[in-house]
Amino acid sequence: MTNYMQNERLKKLDAIESQLCQMMASASQAFQELSKDKPSIKNVETQTNAFLKTLEAVDADISKQIQYLTRVSTGQAHEGSSYASMKVNHMAWHRLEHSRQRLNDLDRLRHQHQLQLQQHTQHHSLAPQP
Repeated sequence: MTNYMQNERLKKLDAIESQLCQMMASASQAFQELSKDKPSIKNVETQTNAFLKTLEAVDADISKQIQYLTRVSTGQAHEGSSYASMKVNHMAWHRLEHSRQRLNDLDRLRHQHQLQLQQHTQHHSLAPQP
């Protein structure tokens, strides 16, 4: 992913954060108005409507971000994706390490077998001959 695209993603997340702050401020003002002895129903409705409008916008923006992350994490093609290549690389590395381990195991077994053959040969060469 290019720096430009990363910056754009971060800007979108910052905008969502700002909307969340706005939403909380609207809710707070609505509650403050309701806590008064004589609350203004008009002010409560205005703040409640602002809260609901911002909530819908936040919900839509977060859904877009989740959809993007879902595409990225499942390896589907998207702009600037390196996920699929990284996954292939990781799996190749894993197979390489597994192959190395198996070769080390086989080498260890070969070495043990050679030692057993040497011991067997030495044992027979030292044994008295009739």
